[in-house]
Amino acid sequence: MDARLDFRLAPVPILGLDEVPLRAVIVVEMWSTTFPQVITHEKALVDCDPEFEEFVKTMEILSPKLGPMVFQFPFFDRWKFTKQDSFLAVLAPFLKKLPADHKFVIEIRNKTWLDANFADVLREHNVALALTDTSFMPRPWEMKEKFDLITTDFAYVRWLGDRKGIEKQTTTWDKTVIDRSSDLKKWVDLLREMVMNKKLRKLFAFANNHYAGHGPATVKLFWDLWTR
Repeated sequence: MDARLDFRLAPVPILGLDEVPLRAVIVVEMWSTTFPQVITHEKALVDCDPEFEEFVKTMEILSPKLGPMVFQFPFFDRWKFTKQDSFLAVLAPFLKKLPADHKFVIEIRNKTWLDANFADVLREHNVALALTDTSFMPRPWEMKEKFDLITTDFAYVRWLGDRKGIEKQTTTWDKTVIDRSSDLKKWVDLLREMVMNKKLRKLFAFANNHYAGHGPATVKLFWDLWTR
């Protein structure tokens, strides 16, 4: 089972991982990390080279178990980026500078930007597009425009769910309260097709407690469906 480190709200660590709070850590075979919000939210990739380099250098402590590093962007309103082209004008030059010896993922929350043009930019720089199951972004089978979702040799999936909706049912996160069998079957079919087409060499998938009520149970259900 892979584990995920979330540094979005934490300062970039300087001396070691003991300075940073860890969340959602399971038995570790590989770590996936999220860039701090100073890079993705506050500076939105502009003039953030020192922060980026510091973070990557620190995460290399995890080698050889360091997995994908994720740029998890917020929803950008028109005052920050007027349209997709404005964001890509900043994103593309930044991606060009990424070190080739690490895996990177882009996750966006502006659903109108999610199209073939966006995927092509990621593919040009060998960066993965995060595939998500949330209340605010279309799932792959719900997208109006069909395009190739695979932009590198691995897939990165996040099952997040509807945070506000599920918190009306539970806040304990010790058992499943929403049956996600049908949704996960669709994910299995989608990802299996990608694997069969030999486009993927590795699959990273992460389940939030807010998806069904209990993240580990979601992962087990996915695995049971995958191995049938």
